[in-house]
Amino acid sequence: MASFGGEKAVPDTHTWLTPRFVLDALGQFDLDPCASLNRPWDTARHHYTIDDDGLSKQWFGRVWCNPPYGKAAVPFMERMALHQCGVALLFTRTETRMFQNLVFPYASAFLFLAGRLKFHREDGSLASTSQSPSMLIAYGDSDAKVLQDCGLNGGFVRNG
Repeated sequence: MASFGGEKAVPDTHTWLTPRFVLDALGQFDLDPCASLNRPWDTARHHYTIDDDGLSKQWFGRVWCNPPYGKAAVPFMERMALHQCGVALLFTRTETRMFQNLVFPYASAFLFLAGRLKFHREDGSLASTSQSPSMLIAYGDSDAKVLQDCGLNGGFVRNG
């Protein structure tokens, strides 16, 4: 949909898959609690989709979390803060209440990715470049070390 008169274009999907090279750089995850129903590649050993309601299930092991964005991300980031083992991918919107209350106080490290990611559609095809820069958020010392050593371009910051 085109943008006219200051209105924002409305996407035809809310599913934006993590580029494979990001996942490859971070290593194996045990659980993705907000996995896509259809995905051309696995993001973890175990997946909860919208049909499973990943927020109602027990989280275990090292978690990969590319949550639905906007307000729907808040409960997933609450769980990441409590779980303290894994990595989340979010737009770099550090001024938001969610970041101030749920990310900064609990995260172990951040990797502010250089440039803007190109996410993928459910069929694996490339979507357009994202409208905002992205960042990876580590929970736990082990995942902070993974971010520091992963080789992805960007600025690494240890929290605390």
